[in-house]
Amino acid sequence: MKKIGYIKSLALIVISAGILTTSNFYTEKAIAHTAPSVKQQTLQTVAVNSASAKPLDIVANPKVYLNKNILMQAKFDKFSTLGLDYKPAFKSSEDYISFLIKRDDTSFDIPLSEMKLFLKRDVAEKFIDLKTNDEIEIKGNVFSDALGDAWIDVKEIKILKKAPEEDKK
Repeated sequence: MKKIGYIKSLALIVISAGILTTSNFYTEKAIAHTAPSVKQQTLQTVAVNSASAKPLDIVANPKVYLNKNILMQAKFDKFSTLGLDYKPAFKSSEDYISFLIKRDDTSFDIPLSEMKLFLKRDVAEKFIDLKTNDEIEIKGNVFSDALGDAWIDVKEIKILKKAPEEDKK
């Protein structure tokens, strides 16, 4: 009888460990229909499992971040179609939109085009009011380093600070 109890305990531990190690990253689709408390815990897990990085560090060495979840802060530049439908790192223009962030190593207004950021169109529609220079936090996964660039599947965007409105004279 004690052997059966030990076997059950061991099986429970093995199953629990397998569940915890196989799911390092949850997508919005996977958690869309779960209870709010579970969804919040999952988003916190994404943040914990993400390596905080600076955009220029990722661009300088995308191989280091390949297949890793990242968390970074940047200034939004504009929505774009850059990198869409490129076969080696394919993201369909029907399902995704790309966007650019600004370089933070210059005082000039230059987009960081070496970083390809992809956002599902249905998620992007929620951020249609993003303006140039809005400060954002990006959570995503570096899924390719094609052409020596960082290709990132963005899972979440958070607006940290809105840019001041420009005077129209």
